[in-house]
Amino acid sequence: MNQQMLMKLEFDKVKQRLATYAMSYLGRRQIDALAPMTNHRQIEATLAQTAEALTIVATGSSVPLPALEGLEMALSNFGKGIVMTIAELEAMLQFLRSTLQLKRYMQKREDIAPSVCGLARNLAELTAVSDELTRCLYLGRLNDCASGALAKLRKERRTLEERAKRKLDGALSKYRTYLQDDIVTTRDGRYVLSVKKEHKRMVKGIVHGESASGQTLFVEPEEMRSMLGELDVVRAEEELEQIRVLGALTAMIEVHGLEIWANLEIVGHYDFLFSKAKYARAIGGVIAAVNTEGRIVIKEGRHPLLEARSQPLDFHLGTTYQTLVVTGPNTGGKTVCLKTVGLLTLMIQSGLLVPVGAGSDFAVFTDVLVDIGDGQSIEQSLSTFSSHVKSVIDILKTAGARSLVLLDELATGTDPGEGIGLSIAVLEELHHRGARVVATTHFNEIKQFAAATEGFENARMEFDAATLQPLYRLCIGEAGHSYAFEIAAQLGVGEAIIRRSREIAAMYEHRGGERNTRCACGGNSLAAEPPLRAKRQGEAPSSGLEAPCQPATVPLDKEQSEATGERPTFQVGDRVWIHSLKRSGIVYSLPDSRGNMVLVVQRQKLTINHKRVAPYLKREDLYPDNYDLDIVLESKDVRRKRKIMRRKHVEGLSIDHPKP
Repeated sequence: MNQQMLMKLEFDKVKQRLATYAMSYLGRRQIDALAPMTNHRQIEATLAQTAEALTIVATGSSVPLPALEGLEMALSNFGKGIVMTIAELEAMLQFLRSTLQLKRYMQKREDIAPSVCGLARNLAELTAVSDELTRCLYLGRLNDCASGALAKLRKERRTLEERAKRKLDGALSKYRTYLQDDIVTTRDGRYVLSVKKEHKRMVKGIVHGESASGQTLFVEPEEMRSMLGELDVVRAEEELEQIRVLGALTAMIEVHGLEIWANLEIVGHYDFLFSKAKYARAIGGVIAAVNTEGRIVIKEGRHPLLEARSQPLDFHLGTTYQTLVVTGPNTGGKTVCLKTVGLLTLMIQSGLLVPVGAGSDFAVFTDVLVDIGDGQSIEQSLSTFSSHVKSVIDILKTAGARSLVLLDELATGTDPGEGIGLSIAVLEELHHRGARVVATTHFNEIKQFAAATEGFENARMEFDAATLQPLYRLCIGEAGHSYAFEIAAQLGVGEAIIRRSREIAAMYEHRGGERNTRCACGGNSLAAEPPLRAKRQGEAPSSGLEAPCQPATVPLDKEQSEATGERPTFQVGDRVWIHSLKRSGIVYSLPDSRGNMVLVVQRQKLTINHKRVAPYLKREDLYPDNYDLDIVLESKDVRRKRKIMRRKHVEGLSIDHPKP
């Protein structure tokens, strides 16, 4: 899936929180590579394993997972002829001990988590390697018994060091008068005396440096040279023997390299698995069903990053409808609803348990496509609208029948009429492709389109109109309101402005009617029409084309017409009710031999069968006797041409006959 889309849903933040529960670099590496899966069976198996791991974690006992600290570099050097250090050998010994402890732990819990604990059977115990490392290592050094030669050399070294110490004590007494400190120190592994600078000629020997002040010289007495030289030889032989022993231990470990790598893989998987279990326990995650039918049912779901601050979400999609349009006021929770649905889907497909109630069911999608946020960019010269368009283009390149599309704030950032038309066209295209879509909007036209179109459904985020506080509950089946006037009044906008705003909005709603609807003949959305200006005194009566779509009288519905067997009669100019569009239109031409008639709806000509319409208002009730019906029925292009010709005629008159 597209990583940018995952980041918009904050899937990366879920992975960051998950990583805090990992104990090893291998576990963190698997978390970093975590991505949604698209195979139904694989998802189910992964979820079942995570649920079993949660069962083990819920028992309260700590899982003895190896930390693997200090092993990463040593393992990367396997087979390169590089000798492991004592620290790396001790880390390996600790890993082998912890692996054996983990295997014993899992064996005792196979009855409650058979699948998870069954993996431990493949852990190689390697007790011989562990015993040999235990014999050779002790408190950060090689044991004397690591080899016979090492034991002999260390005994010889200790004897020489004892003799050298006695001889140094004699030199200390001999040169006490010339010394800065009455002690023996070492420099670069050599035994030296602290001689005052002014007496440097009184103590014969080799100078191995001086103090920071320059007042003290560190001199190795001449009488110690031969003995210390012999001690150096023994020390060098001891160092060589230690390297030989370390090389032998490294070779022994590399012989069992395949078993160690297999153990590491299992331990890394266990770390990853129990990290998911611990995270699930922290957020209240449970296992949920998955399906391949595109059905999403979320019961009491919570956003995992909001935890206790999020309100439970009840949501369903892909049953009787595949596109849901969510409306409601700003800060009402619409975007959180989108993100919750998207993020829970990604988590389920990644094998993570999610905070939902019993009975929840998630579809498996190949893509989760998102347009959330305004995406403005000064560097890329992108406006809010341009950003939305680019995101929609990317979505349309990929969206298909197994896609979940989440669109936030449709039709924003541009002219409302054009934005609404573009948004409805995009929703229609996604619906045609079979994608599951959840979109948020504030525009009534999109709500009305969803209400009138099969496969679409409205939903609203509930809002307490009394307290003007969002309730963050989703109510499916109803369109919501933005409560702009109420919120503006609460924030301090004057009463007169609010009152005038309501009057203007009521006028636009009454005269503009529905701007978008679905065409019965092909499913295309009609073009948006601007709201009408207020009627001035002396104007001709309205043609009725822009009247509200709600009928003043109840039209004869389709079923009643067919039941009575009566075929209604029409005249050109009659207003009729169109059942499929749930709005009215004007008769342009009478039914032909097949019963198809042409109607004018918002200045668009539609061919609809007479059985789909019912009488609404007679032409005699709509127009006065002297009203030109041709003006009502003429097309939009004809009206535009007539206006242009009239303007040119007036301009020509103004040139030929200027005003005095």
